[in-house]
Amino acid sequence: MNQFTSSARYVLDTPFNRIHFETRSPRPATALPYHFPYPTPPSLSFLQECLDCQGTIIFIGVGKSGFIAQKITQTLVSTGTKAIFLNPTDALHGDIGIVGQGDLLVCFSKSGATEELLRLVPYAKAKGARLVSITSVAGSPLDKACHAAVTLPLERELCPFDLAPVTSTAIQMCFGDTAAIALMQAKHLTREQYAMNHPAGRIGKRLILRVSDVMLTGPALPIIPPHTSMPDVLVELSSKGCGCVLVADEDHNMLGIFTDGDLRRSLQRHADKTLGFTVGAVMTKNAKHVCSEIKAVVAMELMEETPKVTAMPVVDGGKVVGLVTLHGLVSSGL
Repeated sequence: MNQFTSSARYVLDTPFNRIHFETRSPRPATALPYHFPYPTPPSLSFLQECLDCQGTIIFIGVGKSGFIAQKITQTLVSTGTKAIFLNPTDALHGDIGIVGQGDLLVCFSKSGATEELLRLVPYAKAKGARLVSITSVAGSPLDKACHAAVTLPLERELCPFDLAPVTSTAIQMCFGDTAAIALMQAKHLTREQYAMNHPAGRIGKRLILRVSDVMLTGPALPIIPPHTSMPDVLVELSSKGCGCVLVADEDHNMLGIFTDGDLRRSLQRHADKTLGFTVGAVMTKNAKHVCSEIKAVVAMELMEETPKVTAMPVVDGGKVVGLVTLHGLVSSGL
């Protein structure tokens, strides 16, 4: 058994063990392994064809099967497999131009007798594509017209008239989604690669954003020299609104940090004498800090560790390059 077959068997078997269907049929509530007890040879062949496809995997379908095909296409794309959905009717009026040599055309149809798909088959073959049918009727016209066929087991529809495509579309969805995950595993897609496909989502931001992407720099950075008087410190503290100021020498070498908490503690300890101090006398040395290239989510985790802080200097090579705040991290979508 090769590595891909092992991966496919694992994916096609394991998730279904946790899902159950309830039907009106005499058969009691059954687990999905009833529908997919093991990945069948045609299923494994289909997965291998998807893995070996040198072109684009093109999904087509009409009606409910079309919507399922669109959803599976989106799942494949987001998990690292190049795929598109092609409307069969539009394909017959020019859009078939996207189909070419090396592409894999996957035809979803419950009956395997959908007229629009059958009309499209010879033209797709002429373009050099390989065709696979995914139906619920073995030996259907579409099965016979395509190069390969996968038959999805269907006992009956949940509909009391056994007409509305309910159970059949659920099986199509389960088959397509688990096939997508089998391909994802076979390609050894990493979290980082997955995140690159989801830059606007929370998972993408947590895996992609670095401190350098969210830190304060330039005029927004509250930074002062150690000899700054306390009245001037208060002006900087209030005007930048970060809850702290960074203390550095003229070469931006990090010396310490002074926070509004430090101010309260100094007033409690020294009362009005505090206003006569320079910031260098009351700053916190050896404060928590991060470098600009670590992931932003790691900086957030460090902030939440005891002692908790709401801002951290960003220091590269001993020099201050920015300030990362908890507010900024939350605002970024982490």
